[in-house]
Amino acid sequence: MKLTSLRALIAAIEEGSLRSAARRLGVSQPALTKLIRELERELSTTLLVRSTTGVLATAQGMVLYERATAADRELAHAVEQIQQLGGRMTGSLTIGAVPLAVMLLVPETLRTFGHEFPDIQLRIIEELYIAQLTRLRKGEVDIALGPLPDQLPHGEFEVETLMPIAMVIVVRKGNPLAQARHLADLADARWVYTGATPDSGYARTLYERHGLKAPPAGALVNSTLGLLSIITSGNCVGLLPYQIATNPFAAMYLDIVPVAEGPLKLSLGALARSDAALKPAVRHFMAHLHRAAHHLRQASPGP
Repeated sequence: MKLTSLRALIAAIEEGSLRSAARRLGVSQPALTKLIRELERELSTTLLVRSTTGVLATAQGMVLYERATAADRELAHAVEQIQQLGGRMTGSLTIGAVPLAVMLLVPETLRTFGHEFPDIQLRIIEELYIAQLTRLRKGEVDIALGPLPDQLPHGEFEVETLMPIAMVIVVRKGNPLAQARHLADLADARWVYTGATPDSGYARTLYERHGLKAPPAGALVNSTLGLLSIITSGNCVGLLPYQIATNPFAAMYLDIVPVAEGPLKLSLGALARSDAALKPAVRHFMAHLHRAAHHLRQASPGP
């Protein structure tokens, strides 16, 4: 099974068109079609089917596609690591980050890291932490930035704690719920949860840490922007990092609810796969993250 044939299949599935895939790889369409047919003969199965709009992967094609993309990604990482170990700091780094990290840590880290290593291309993906862990395990991101989970499989990741964060309760400005002084006062409110399912989320963690039953999720969102939109336009309650809630733009529309139990205290950290942590660019980026976090802690102590 040739790597060139696998890359032909990857391009065809991602582009959805043999012509576009051939253009992407810099080969003729007949040459690309031949590569894919060689794979099909080798595996005695059909990998692609034609449609009115191009080509689609069969179930067998998707199985091979998933494995082929992972293998191609790992090979690219190996080439970059070998080059960097030899002193050539080139290649790319993909960083998955929650909005708080994008707002607070990423700009300064990009500035200092980019100045020291201008030949390394950086890509930032903003998304929820649960999605980042999935990408990290697949090798789609090199580093994940976000609140550190309570339980992680031992030895799976290299973990770097960067700074403490506080998740505060927020409501729309003028909402009577802003007068609440205890978590119990908000038990019947409509809470907006961020996460993959209503069985998880920081609101649930906050209540359970104080021995209280978590309120049901009134809404479930997968982004900070979605959370802000729902809270500022209705009577819902949610949790936001203190630095986002007090940002001048957000503070125009939000009130922080000063409950006696206080905010949910978490740690913002960075995770890398144990094998990827050997990559010099990953180690250097971690060092620059620590530097940015140190400056931030000195400048803004938080609540």
